[in-house]
Amino acid sequence: MIKKFFIFVCLVTLCSGWIAAQPQNKPAVVMRNSAAQADAPATKTPLPPVRFEDLSADEQLGQTLSLAVDIDSAEIFRPAIESGMVGSILIQWGNYSIKQTKALINKLQSWAAKSPHKIPLLISIDYEGGTVYTPITLGFDYLPTNMMLSAAGSENFAATFAYLSGLELKRNGIHMNFSPVLDVNSNPNNPIIGVRSFGSDPSNVTKMGIAIMNGFKAAGIISVVKHFPGHGDTSEDSHYQVPVVKATDQELRRIHISPFANAIDFGAQGVMSNHVIYPALDNKNIASFSKPILQDLLRHQLGFKGLIVTDSLDMKGATTFCTIPNCAIRALLAGSDLILLGRFVKPKRTFEQISDQMKKDPALRERVKESAQKIFELKQKLGLLDNSTEDIPPVEKAYLSQLEEISRHAVTLVRDRANLLPFTPTVASGKKPTLCAVFFAPARFADQLMPFTKPFLEKGWNVRSYNAALTPKAIDATRAKECANGADLLVVTSLQWADKTNINQKNTIYSLFEEHPKNVFISTMSPYDIPNYPNANTVLATYGLNKYVLEAAADIILGNQKALGRLPVQLPKEMTE
Repeated sequence: MIKKFFIFVCLVTLCSGWIAAQPQNKPAVVMRNSAAQADAPATKTPLPPVRFEDLSADEQLGQTLSLAVDIDSAEIFRPAIESGMVGSILIQWGNYSIKQTKALINKLQSWAAKSPHKIPLLISIDYEGGTVYTPITLGFDYLPTNMMLSAAGSENFAATFAYLSGLELKRNGIHMNFSPVLDVNSNPNNPIIGVRSFGSDPSNVTKMGIAIMNGFKAAGIISVVKHFPGHGDTSEDSHYQVPVVKATDQELRRIHISPFANAIDFGAQGVMSNHVIYPALDNKNIASFSKPILQDLLRHQLGFKGLIVTDSLDMKGATTFCTIPNCAIRALLAGSDLILLGRFVKPKRTFEQISDQMKKDPALRERVKESAQKIFELKQKLGLLDNSTEDIPPVEKAYLSQLEEISRHAVTLVRDRANLLPFTPTVASGKKPTLCAVFFAPARFADQLMPFTKPFLEKGWNVRSYNAALTPKAIDATRAKECANGADLLVVTSLQWADKTNINQKNTIYSLFEEHPKNVFISTMSPYDIPNYPNANTVLATYGLNKYVLEAAADIILGNQKALGRLPVQLPKEMTE
């Protein structure tokens, strides 16, 4: 693993040189945030010195608390930030430009500069790919899903991609990223993890997760691995319920905890806990409130010295047991350092309730002090306390070309029962073959779909396509059938986020395949939807939806390239034959 890391560092160095050497007339690699980059860097003024010993108990408490903020809600939290009641902010996803995002961060930091000790905020983000991200949020570039990265099978791809992403985060004022997801998705019915995971093999999750973690670290971003001790075997979503994982202690350590243990050995700086009960470890408390899990297991047995972060405390997995202020107290006493209060919180009331309890409970007071000092020292390390943060100059990026390379390596041929690929149409002399492509995808992905038809058009095919609603209605089924009638080849794409099967989509696709045996099915998100279509003769998986994977899928169908991806999860044997 050490050898691989040195290879990664060399790759990063070469990649950085390649980036700088790119000519200025290549729009394919120009960043979308060029307007923000055009701003001249502000002259930095050294901040007045501040010592941890000078912070009052309440100021220390503020350093441990984090709010979830977006552009629309920021003003609501201004008084709490200016008074020092919070020391960290999680930027929520929204349909904003990079310029708007940077302006929001600057505004938040200007409010923090008015707090009693003028300590800057620690700015964090959930930039992990998968279902937590869409192509149009906050102005940052599209991230491939972790499962897509895993299918591409290259640690170097993953590390370099995280490095490039991390530089963009850092340039725009973000210090910490809640990524990578180290959950081993061992349960096909998992409703929340899915393509956010690298897959169902613990060793592969470990390998790819450490590559991502090191990529962000090389870019100067604090990487927080999640969701400890593993959310991959749940059948419930902790946003809405309290999942219980009944695996044995041995199973947990062998499958779910091992990626975290390896990441800690490799220098993980942050670990996020989850709101799940593990009776084999603690039969009373969710992980976020569990001393046996956070202190005995994570701190003592695994030797983790870094920052323990809670998952958001406004999730039902936490609030089932307590109000948000009391949940924060329980998390602190259990061993958490940074408390994510979430969006649905009244910060002043929450702060005052925790502060009042600190006055009564010396153990809570000591825990707050310990955690606040850890966060204070992290801010020192990042250069926030003396305004010595590094300026990242505007550079041309290899980002999109790297995304294309990953996408082309990720597309997986799951089965080809009739040896349909590469597809050679049988048509009368002088007649063009006809393709019908039916896409089931949200409207926001519409611009990613059409490149699929390009390789067919280049080979002289007639092309018909229809973008059906994700939850199709009768009119969608009718138009899809009209498209398929008389086509020499029918290609249908599905989109399923995790375990939730869209019944309308399933029935419409199933019916199309019954009527048209010359078909290719492309699963464009969770591969766990493949068992829904046993009558699909040829199946490809992309683990995410972007123009590069779709064009690669078309090239595979036509024989322009081989399928290079590997399936990162286990499917029933009959689904892969």
